Amino acid sequence: MTQNAEHILDHSELFRGDEYQQMLANKKALFENPHDPAEVDRIKEWSKTPEYREKNFAREALTVNPAKACQPLGAVFAALGFESTLPFVHGSQGCVAYYRSHLSRHFKEPTSCVSSSMTEDAAVFGGLNNLTDGLANSYNMYKPKMIAVATTCMAEVIGDDLNAFIKTSKEKGSVPADYDVPFAHTPAFVGSHVTGYDNTLKGILEHFWDGKAGTAPKLQRRANNTINFIGGFDGYTVGNIREIKRIFKLMRIGYTILADNSDVFDTPTDGEFRMYDGGTTLKDAANAVHAKATISMQQYCTEKTLAFIKGHDQEVVAFNHPLGVSATDEFLMTLSRITNRAIPNALERERGRLVDAMADSSAHVHGKKFAIYGDPDLCYGLAAFLLELGAEPTHVLSTNGSKAWEQKMQALFASSPFGKNCRAFPGKDLWHMRSLLFTEPVDFLIGNTYGKYLERDTGTPLIRIGFPIFDRHHHHRYPVWGYQGGMNVLVKILDKIFDEIDRKTSSVGKTDYSFDIIR
Repeated sequence: MTQNAEHILDHSELFRGDEYQQMLANKKALFENPHDPAEVDRIKEWSKTPEYREKNFAREALTVNPAKACQPLGAVFAALGFESTLPFVHGSQGCVAYYRSHLSRHFKEPTSCVSSSMTEDAAVFGGLNNLTDGLANSYNMYKPKMIAVATTCMAEVIGDDLNAFIKTSKEKGSVPADYDVPFAHTPAFVGSHVTGYDNTLKGILEHFWDGKAGTAPKLQRRANNTINFIGGFDGYTVGNIREIKRIFKLMRIGYTILADNSDVFDTPTDGEFRMYDGGTTLKDAANAVHAKATISMQQYCTEKTLAFIKGHDQEVVAFNHPLGVSATDEFLMTLSRITNRAIPNALERERGRLVDAMADSSAHVHGKKFAIYGDPDLCYGLAAFLLELGAEPTHVLSTNGSKAWEQKMQALFASSPFGKNCRAFPGKDLWHMRSLLFTEPVDFLIGNTYGKYLERDTGTPLIRIGFPIFDRHHHHRYPVWGYQGGMNVLVKILDKIFDEIDRKTSSVGKTDYSFDIIR
């Protein structure tokens, strides 16, 4: 079981060695209470049947591999989008380790976040002392301009009041009385990461716009000609936000990106460590109240935030992860209407190039069936683009999708002849998706890294789009929004289609007679 210093083996190779194989066999025989292999195979095959699917979809008390994360993950993501801001999670260290690792594994960047380190005593007596000490330590050690506080399950179950706790902590001198400490209650046992993003962004805007929790006067709106832009919880934030900035520059639009974390998740390696990089300045966050309108790229990720902004007499417009031709058209025409800026010829030419690429490849995508899972806005955007391509988004599943989302998805399907046999599944998990793939097979699956287990089990090829993507690198650097984003998604889909064609025609004289090099 020892490694050779001259040739270090990865664990996947190491565990194939005789010693490890014997150890694993003994463990299975002695400790795992194994069943008859024939019975295991019988149950496995039964779990692929329509009968099992019916029982699977009838379950209520169990969730198996949901395609969502918990609220504080979204809270951390949103907080990192503001200048020199340190996310502070009122809860245990283990929870924060999960949020940091989840983001770091996807973006391949360090993720700064601290916790109040609540343990058993705090669960009994409350976490005020933890929060008070934690704010003082964070303020003095890491020198942030703002600390954004969110909660976890433990703090919510015992009923800790963040507003009262932060005021008490300031009275005790943990941080200066006028220091910015916005907060949001983000119980992890309800909602999802998109809910946490929404709650936190709303909490930060409330802090600046409505008088910093009573310590400053409420801002009076003086409308100007700028717009606010919200990207939402987005695994492609680096590429997408930069693409949006490029579009705004081409259209000569004055704007404020709210929660701009494109730089913090893409810091350079140049000898300087940047704990904080980029982000919406606190001054711009406050001045955003004066904007003419606010545009969100993800309706279901910003519902509370947009309602709050609308209450401050701004026009609000929400999209559903717009990619492809029609969705980008709508986005650009909305920008043009609100700002009275013409859509430049450069963007019209990009549109034409995407239409040309779609036409070039339509024969390979047309009629293909897809299953999609992920966040509700991403699922909608991908399904709309597939319909444009002449493909059929047969199963669209969103664990954190609502009944309203389901109705909107079904209306989308009804708008296209390719949506005739398509259906949306809100509140379902990846074990439900497994039943769908076995009983109503499709050609391809689109979703995050966790779909590789479905690919292995059902044989459905996986196209990795979504969050998190752990087992592929740097996808987040490329946009999926706009015409250019549509081109990127189209290429990704086509690459998988062609890979599958090659894989299925690789046996000379049996499945391949010409070894085509042209597709």
